[in-house]
Amino acid sequence: MDLSLTSEQESFRALAREFLDREAVPHRTRWDREESVDLEIVGKMGELGFFGLTIPTEYGGLGGDYLTYTLAMEELGRADSALRGVVSVSNGLVGKSILGFGTEEQKQRWLPGIAAGTLLGCFGLTEPDTGSDAGNLTSRARRDGTDWVIEGQKLFITNGTWADVALVFARTGGPGPKGVSAFLVPTDSPGFEAREIKGKLGLRGQATAELFLSEVRVPADALLGEEGQGFKIAMTTLDKGRVSVAAGCVGIVAGCLQISVDYARQRTQFGRPIAGFQLVQDMIADISLDADAARLLVWRCADLIDRGEPFSVAASKAKLFASEAAVRAANNAIQVHGGSGYVDEYGAEKYLRDARVMTLYEGTSQIQKLLIGRAETGISAFV
Repeated sequence: MDLSLTSEQESFRALAREFLDREAVPHRTRWDREESVDLEIVGKMGELGFFGLTIPTEYGGLGGDYLTYTLAMEELGRADSALRGVVSVSNGLVGKSILGFGTEEQKQRWLPGIAAGTLLGCFGLTEPDTGSDAGNLTSRARRDGTDWVIEGQKLFITNGTWADVALVFARTGGPGPKGVSAFLVPTDSPGFEAREIKGKLGLRGQATAELFLSEVRVPADALLGEEGQGFKIAMTTLDKGRVSVAAGCVGIVAGCLQISVDYARQRTQFGRPIAGFQLVQDMIADISLDADAARLLVWRCADLIDRGEPFSVAASKAKLFASEAAVRAANNAIQVHGGSGYVDEYGAEKYLRDARVMTLYEGTSQIQKLLIGRAETGISAFV
């Protein structure tokens, strides 16, 4: 594995950082307090190419490799994880599902808008009673002539109130994963309702919603992939989604390192900068180590994806380590800042609040350990 970046990758990372430092970082505290980002930035990110990474040029994207995509996710995680979620879900979960399993008509209909950031997607998998146990979801879709009629409820759906299309997973057959299918549902469909969830601990600038589908009627060509293929689509897509989450967590750790070093250099106690205190350097060293280790795990996944090799176990390892590292790093950043770390002016407490959910969604830390354990032993602990 070559750990060096190409000049094009370095250029995109620098461009992304400069853009986010100008357009996002100065506003992230206000967005967090108001519980909503300014949606104008979505269009600006689309123009810069955030939403088009890894989507082929024939569908309006930039093409490009997966390592460049992870660099973008890292910069978004450093600047504001709420923005990372908007891109990761619309492009990474919905766009890549359409790209991997959609018909040519579905790709032509949805991908150009997603790649441009003029259309947003949401990923309707989680339900009130099914999180980790996604194979037993209860939303249902039944045939009515040539149409499908969908009934159900989804919970904790990123982009839910902003999305133009929802990738909805619903049961079309018997119990278990093989009875699940996937549907591309326009959010302006009659019977489709999204209610925003307020009061979240972190990712407060990101729209998170509960979806209600009451006799939502879609045509036959809304089915993504084949009937009964929905669980496979979800799991295949979430493998790459975990790499995106992990990359965003690297950004959180990198952000924690940056603000901790800056603060420690300018904060004086006992007549000298606290950066010169051994125990402060101990915490900063831990953050730096976590940043490098997490980044290498993410880059390994990107390299495997770009070479077309299996990466699901590597993705679980990257997501597990990076998400837990982000929580550790944010805790250390608060400790370096002392009392100042407990207020939102300095950013450390926001990193902690945003990091905490990373150990939960797109597969909890415990689920990742079971996936890694199954790979190592050949025995599943899920049944």
